[in-house]
Amino acid sequence: MDSQTSSKSQPIAAVLLSRAHDPDEAKRILTEKIQQRPLFLHATSPPPSDARDKRRREREKKRLSRKKALKPKPLSANERRKLGLYKVPRSGQKYVLFEPLHQLWLGYIREILGQEIHTGGEGAAAKLTSADFHGAEVEVVRSGCVSRVGLKGIVIKDSRFTFEIITRKNQRKLVPKEGTVFRIEVPVAMTQTTETTTTQEGQSEDKKEQQPQETETPKMIFEVHGEQFQFRSADRANKKFRAHFSKIL
Repeated sequence: MDSQTSSKSQPIAAVLLSRAHDPDEAKRILTEKIQQRPLFLHATSPPPSDARDKRRREREKKRLSRKKALKPKPLSANERRKLGLYKVPRSGQKYVLFEPLHQLWLGYIREILGQEIHTGGEGAAAKLTSADFHGAEVEVVRSGCVSRVGLKGIVIKDSRFTFEIITRKNQRKLVPKEGTVFRIEVPVAMTQTTETTTTQEGQSEDKKEQQPQETETPKMIFEVHGEQFQFRSADRANKKFRAHFSKIL
């Protein structure tokens, strides 16, 4: 009778463990695995609101909205034209002012071409198609308008349909790309070594001296068909050109 009342007062887990293990082991398992086992609960309601945190989030939101409102918006193409940002003032239409830009462009194009400046080929052509021509000195070799042939100057604006150039006579010319072929020359700096032989008192001595000689500077000359370059310079840099047959060639 006492054993029945004691078993009823014990939890069901203790009774089952006592049947499978000795009393000490059953007590240890009951204590560690059942009674002291943590019970993880999922929150069914949002955490209590924190007024201080809410005020902080509102202040941060106001600060970001104010910062966005104060940030100047970029000018549209219409606004840039009205402000005259694309126009070169008459006082700045001088060939001498753009010669440093041309020297910078020569360094830029040599760096892009690398060793292919000596060999040319498809690799050089692929790099030239995506190059920027602001600062390049171009010459019109073929055009639908005969009066433009022979026109030569530095490109100061490379737009989608035109090249705007400054000639050596300080004249600003707008040359359409359509129906026009432009020639561009990139000089390649080189030095040569010479061998000199001197004879003194019947004795000949060979001395090799490396001296730079002023010779005709080799140039890489390529022609650009304007109709194939009817893209803005920024768009052309990201565009992949594929070799294809052109009817105008």
